[in-house]
Amino acid sequence: MALTRSLACGDGRVPSARAERLGRAIFAPLGGIVEIGTVRSTGTWLLPGVSVGAFLEPLGRLMEGVRVVGRFSGEVMAIADELGYFADHDVPAASLLLWSEGITGVPEPPQRLEEPELVRRLCRIGADLQLTRLLQALVTAALAAGTESGEGAVGIAEVLRVACGLVEPGRARITPAEVQRMWRVAHLPAILRPASDAPDWGKTGYRAYDAELERVLQGEGPGAVRACV
Repeated sequence: MALTRSLACGDGRVPSARAERLGRAIFAPLGGIVEIGTVRSTGTWLLPGVSVGAFLEPLGRLMEGVRVVGRFSGEVMAIADELGYFADHDVPAASLLLWSEGITGVPEPPQRLEEPELVRRLCRIGADLQLTRLLQALVTAALAAGTESGEGAVGIAEVLRVACGLVEPGRARITPAEVQRMWRVAHLPAILRPASDAPDWGKTGYRAYDAELERVLQGEGPGAVRACV
């Protein structure tokens, strides 16, 4: 989501229609994270019979974190239920292809998408993509709500910890610090380059969140990382 289309004036007064778009930008990657985590939790990489129903318990704490970070109303949070990502449903191979942005391509015949080795790869790619997009959406929502980086980064870090645990349950999982580094190189250059049409306050905000998230997630002491603004 482009900065100039997604942020308000950075003072916490986010119009309802824009707040809904910000919420949807968070709920979509979370939907992918839940589906990918459900498949990974089986340990078999076999899709028949995989359902997210038993995998939804940790979402309460995660959703509360999302609400606080974005200062979302109850109406915005209700959109998550309307989208259907967090209701019991099966996980088809086509969903994993969607979450991984088709990077693997579609094999011939398409039924090969359900082969365990390809399912494993779809999940690995999809996890990286959706965690990175989740972080971008969370930071954008926090900036739009006018949440200072010192406050917002702590909440975002907690959401990331839960999300990383969901997407790779019981494994040597991707860490929030790794997600932050992927996000930095995947999203920030387009926003922070000199020719970007992002407002100066937005650039300053993204730089501050990058530095503060690095500090929080790397376990460094206060003030160890400074944004260059």
